[in-house]
Amino acid sequence: MKSIGRGLRRPRVQGVLVVWGITLLYLLFQGGKTSSMLFAMCSVFVGYLLLGGYSGMSRAVGKRQLTFVNGQFDLLHAGEQMNVQLNVNIPGYLPFPYIILREILKKHNGQSWSFEESVIPSFRGQAQLVFKTPPLERGRYHFMNTDCVSEDIFGLLEHKGSIHAPGQFRVMPRTVLIPYWQLFDRNSRLVGPQTSFSSSRRETTQINGVRDYVYGDRLTRVHWNATARTGTWKSKEFEHESVPKTMIILDAIATHYRSEAQFELAISVVSSLLEYRNRERIGIGLCTLGSKTIVIAPTESILERQKMLHHLVDMDADGVGQLLPKLESASRLFPQGAYFILVSPISGPSVMELIRWADIRGMSPTHLHILNSKGDSSKDWVSVLRQRGIHGCAVSALEELPNAVGRGYA
Repeated sequence: MKSIGRGLRRPRVQGVLVVWGITLLYLLFQGGKTSSMLFAMCSVFVGYLLLGGYSGMSRAVGKRQLTFVNGQFDLLHAGEQMNVQLNVNIPGYLPFPYIILREILKKHNGQSWSFEESVIPSFRGQAQLVFKTPPLERGRYHFMNTDCVSEDIFGLLEHKGSIHAPGQFRVMPRTVLIPYWQLFDRNSRLVGPQTSFSSSRRETTQINGVRDYVYGDRLTRVHWNATARTGTWKSKEFEHESVPKTMIILDAIATHYRSEAQFELAISVVSSLLEYRNRERIGIGLCTLGSKTIVIAPTESILERQKMLHHLVDMDADGVGQLLPKLESASRLFPQGAYFILVSPISGPSVMELIRWADIRGMSPTHLHILNSKGDSSKDWVSVLRQRGIHGCAVSALEELPNAVGRGYA
């Protein structure tokens, strides 16, 4: 961003001081009415410069307010913008014709964006800056100190200050609604025999209560009497029967991804699966294999779900090495007979090793193959998995995920 600060006007200030000094010497030796008037004028300027040196710009304070562009949402998702309002108050009585405010928004991975705008303060030194951030990607953001730059009304001095107005927020990953996941169909051929006695929860036909309507609920699920009585959409709440618990394993090895967009797709896929879990009340856990191996056990707790999402917000593809040793180090945290869902862009022998590892421990493996582009030869790999009786599907864009997991292949 172009800087428009112009620094201290040294030639002008030095010129005033030189004229003031010469006039003082002339007055001492010659006197005269004209010299006295010129000396008085220069003295006023010198006093003004001294007062400007102790201006309130260095003591400026500010307060920041962050609001969502679309106020009906509680969370900011990738691709959305944030409204920023900064209120500035400059103490003192020295007026400023304008104030240049420089903002820096920093992401958790070190990326930053700069914003620069000029505002006109009131006579009391109050000003307000309102702007929108650009569409933001997944991550944790915070504002740095705000730089304030201005000049006096004569353009002789430049005044600088810094405002500490903290503001931080998180941008959640992109997600897509998954209406149906074939893996959790009790009649699906994808369910292995070793998982038929695992304990989790699945809905029965027995109504257990009423809950708020969730976008994606079928019309047959709407509780029309409760909807008419309350004036808001309500859905039937059913009792649950047992289905296996699920572990989602996210590959975060840096060399496995060809681009940052491919890793973002993997993050969005995992986030969408977690949202499906929350809507269907299925016990799903998360394991990320990056620079550290993090395992969050399967649970239906809302707090644990928030913990998983916040962990995904901060995730980077910073892992090194092989996946299997990382999994083996956390094997005791994987529940017996669980669904083992690998989200990874790799294929071939290394994936088959992971599948055998999961199969030996009584888990039903599934591979969600994350593609870099539609030109990848994913169909061959999915066919290889299916020939061996292993569930697999591939996605090259987030919009393909509902169809891929709904049909069981892509």
